[in-house]
Amino acid sequence: MALNFFDQFMSPTLMGIPLIGLAMTLPWILFTSPTPRWLTNRFLTLQGWFINRFTQQLFQPLNPGGHKWALLFTSLMMFLFSMNMLGLLPYTFTPTTQLSLNMGLAVPFWLATVIIGMRNQPTIALGHLLPEGTPTPLIPILIIIETISLFIRPIALGVRLTANLTAGHLLIQLIATAAFVLLPLMPSVAILTALLLFLLTLLEVAVAMIQAYVFVLLLSLYLQENV
Repeated sequence: MALNFFDQFMSPTLMGIPLIGLAMTLPWILFTSPTPRWLTNRFLTLQGWFINRFTQQLFQPLNPGGHKWALLFTSLMMFLFSMNMLGLLPYTFTPTTQLSLNMGLAVPFWLATVIIGMRNQPTIALGHLLPEGTPTPLIPILIIIETISLFIRPIALGVRLTANLTAGHLLIQLIATAAFVLLPLMPSVAILTALLLFLLTLLEVAVAMIQAYVFVLLLSLYLQENV
């Protein structure tokens, strides 16, 4: 039973072919594309309002040089948001519970922000490794600490997203299993467990949205340091 809890995180296959690519492609089909008509449906209007508000809030603190990243970060946000939300449906696979996928997203974006900082303003980018007014004996130690913290950033991005989603899915499965087992034995306790499962599902919906936003928000903060 203990091993079966982790079967949901295995990439599904069909005739030996991994279906994680299909799981990553499906979210883009759910978003409607804009039309040239004057009047649109409510879903398209809500989608456009959400994207505009998110982009405005995310890129308002950035310099104009960082605004060219708006389309890329907004697309990444919608991609993570849709995959996290679809993963909460029964009998579905969540690609963002895979550390390899999250690291594959975190490392290139983080590395791009570092390269841009080194190319455009190398003095300021290297100055982040040594705070101003540092005592001379502490300079080598602080440079080593700041360098390690710099390289830990993409690892923290990927592990944070993976850990939060994995823990939530495990809790949902554990409580659902407990409610199913307790139903013939103690129906009243099973009802309370089902109520707890409902509340936990609402919490996981919020976590799915927040984690996608935090992932892109931290990338924008890293970009702000180097633009």
